[in-house]
Amino acid sequence: MSKQQSYDVLIIGSGGAGLSLALKLADQHQVAVLSKFALTEGSTFYAQGGISAVLDSQQTSIESHIQDTINSGAGLCDPDIVRLTVEYGKQSIDFLHQQGMQFSERKNKKGESELHLNQEGGHSERRIVHHADATGKTLSLSLIDKAKQHPNITLLEHHNAVDLITAGKLGLKQQRVLGAYVLDTYSKQVKTITANIVALATGGANKVYLYTTNPHISSGDGIALAWRAGCRIANMEFMQFHPTCLYHPDNNSFLISEAVRGEGGKLILPDGSAFMHHYDARAELAPRDIVARAIDHQIKKHGIDCVYLDISHKPADFIKSHFPSIYQQCLDLNIDITTSPIPVVPAAHYTCGGVMTDEYARTDIQGLYALGEVAHTGLHGANRMASNSLLECLVFAQRASEDILRQNLNHPLPNITGWDESQVVDSEEAVMIAHNWDELRRFMWDYVGIVRSTKRLKRAEHRLELLKNEIADYYHHYRISSDLLELRNLVIVADLIIRSALARKESRGLHYTQDYPDLDKTHHAENTILIPPQD
Repeated sequence: MSKQQSYDVLIIGSGGAGLSLALKLADQHQVAVLSKFALTEGSTFYAQGGISAVLDSQQTSIESHIQDTINSGAGLCDPDIVRLTVEYGKQSIDFLHQQGMQFSERKNKKGESELHLNQEGGHSERRIVHHADATGKTLSLSLIDKAKQHPNITLLEHHNAVDLITAGKLGLKQQRVLGAYVLDTYSKQVKTITANIVALATGGANKVYLYTTNPHISSGDGIALAWRAGCRIANMEFMQFHPTCLYHPDNNSFLISEAVRGEGGKLILPDGSAFMHHYDARAELAPRDIVARAIDHQIKKHGIDCVYLDISHKPADFIKSHFPSIYQQCLDLNIDITTSPIPVVPAAHYTCGGVMTDEYARTDIQGLYALGEVAHTGLHGANRMASNSLLECLVFAQRASEDILRQNLNHPLPNITGWDESQVVDSEEAVMIAHNWDELRRFMWDYVGIVRSTKRLKRAEHRLELLKNEIADYYHHYRISSDLLELRNLVIVADLIIRSALARKESRGLHYTQDYPDLDKTHHAENTILIPPQD
């Protein structure tokens, strides 16, 4: 049995939210950061577009960003949270500058260097700060470099959280978090890590779908951990499908940035005809839910495999300088985007719902925080606007740090019983995990995807019940593995998505159902809030 390890703060997740929080706390506290795989294997690292932020002092620019966000959120954004987030924009970019991050620049009319700003879907003006088309990679590497240098930050790669440890689970009256059981995937040992503060920064849950732009770590771990611990979850029906994922048999998950459309890229059918103007006056710059449904409709209407995104009418040097990563990755697949259109399809991209938090990223459980894509802050509403996600990570890392630094973290933690494996054995049926994994992701794609119906959702619900029982039985009888933990979490996430989708009797934002195709204007828009069963 492994020895108990203790820290002041345990952060589960090593993306932009988790590492930013670690760096903001480490001068005063001992911090451990868990990374399920390598430090770079998170959604932040793969983010292309950038960070939406108002950098000038003009109130009109702030109000414009607020209004664009609220418009994209289809009536479910929390206006106070939107304003708070937007007003932290400049401070967030300043923080990244302090960590050594570089951004793309341009010369203004006076010949002076200034940040180059992109425009993306849903934005009424240019406000996207970026580093070419690899903003997330640059951000991640900057934060990782700083974290490695800090003596008070312990980086634990290849460590997968199994379950949160709470006082309630230990029979204590106070409902607070005390740490987590964590699988070291190299040694295959389950460690007991205690902490006065635990922060979930695990990203989204888009691996629940067959096709996703996300890396393979995005299995909804934090949402499932929080649900099992007793936290409310909100708005899981709002799963965002990015309109333009590369369609290619050798690379199914490569994202074609929103910025390509922002710089003039046109969506076309195989015959070269444009179609977005039939769906929205903003055409290619409409919010993602509208563009994704339009593409899905065209693919089904014409019986085609994909549509095309064409920016070849722009000068070749412009394309190569603005989109060097996209250009090279497509070229590696024999697609020259300076002369040819890019085959694209929608794919699951972002989880707009998540663990319910307040303005300081606090959850329902004392000492437990959630920030970034794992959280439901009220910023995104029914549809996230492009490039607000990295901003949210940075802002709520700052807000959580402000709250945590006001607390006394010196009170002793109880000695917690280690993980008990005495009643389990090694599995000889690992094929069950692979089979159930594949089945889950396929029926979620087919029945709970871009366009839904009550019949499809009920069919998915029925299939899921069978899987839940199989996986629970497997979990209790065999030694855990990282794949099993992810499958266990994905089943919870799928259940939350289906239940939320069935509960919403209208089409709003990212949730579109054929049975209720219109917005319900007879009632005030409300969040879908699910409350976990009480033991």
